[in-house]
Amino acid sequence: MKQIVMLVLAAAAACAQGQIDFSKVEIKTTKVGNNFYTLEGSGGMIGVLAGPDGVLMVDAQYAPLTQKIVAAVRQISTLPIRFLINTHVHPDHTGGDENLGKMGVTIIARDEVRARLKVPPAGLPLITYEGSLTFHMNGEEVDLIPVLRAHTDGDTLVHFPGLDVLMTGDFYRSVQYPNIDRANGGTLNGLVDALGVVIGMSGPNTKIIPGHGPTVDRTAVMAQRDMILVMKDRVAELIAQGKSVEEVVASKPTADYDAHVQEVATTGDRFVGQLYAELKK
Repeated sequence: MKQIVMLVLAAAAACAQGQIDFSKVEIKTTKVGNNFYTLEGSGGMIGVLAGPDGVLMVDAQYAPLTQKIVAAVRQISTLPIRFLINTHVHPDHTGGDENLGKMGVTIIARDEVRARLKVPPAGLPLITYEGSLTFHMNGEEVDLIPVLRAHTDGDTLVHFPGLDVLMTGDFYRSVQYPNIDRANGGTLNGLVDALGVVIGMSGPNTKIIPGHGPTVDRTAVMAQRDMILVMKDRVAELIAQGKSVEEVVASKPTADYDAHVQEVATTGDRFVGQLYAELKK
């Protein structure tokens, strides 16, 4: 029955993706600071660092949006898009890789991302890394920090120290419950550790840009980490009582947090199911 629950949730997510009308998606550009911007459309948040050395992008959203995304980048800079960093493997962040790769953009990601991507060669990362990696571009340092087995097994935290900006990809989302993608190597402990890294690297003015949702400060990330630890204890207690995953999900252990989550939908049930699977093992 546990597998049935997870398949239902996965099917619901796939159905939601299939319902996107990309022709109606508009790309919203927000200036975060100096030569750094975010692009918001459908899918993961995009970062754009522009300047005399060209453009560096973080994530690419879905493939049908590439033309709109490139047009939005052109409003920021007419210089070439030189590099694309993937924060993890999911298609709402990597779908545009093949299109951009065919434009001559160099794609960079963790070794695990390249291993998991099922795309033509043009969409595969040309450069992969295991340890941290630093760019020196447009007068800024850009640090790529591997995050081990959190949302997936190939997550990257992107740090712009001169701008006091952190981009988390999907191991932190400000509008949803966490998503431990166990099928792609994500783990509960890794997720908690990753949020701890973000909190430890953040000062009171640090802008934390999630994979989905508005920019936040470290207090929001601390609140999510604390919520995860409370939920871990609640689900563990229900498992100790002999409850099945269906019974645990139906008991709505997230109920007192739901009002603070903008996109509850199935993300709460999904998260509870993931916690169950992690703790039951």
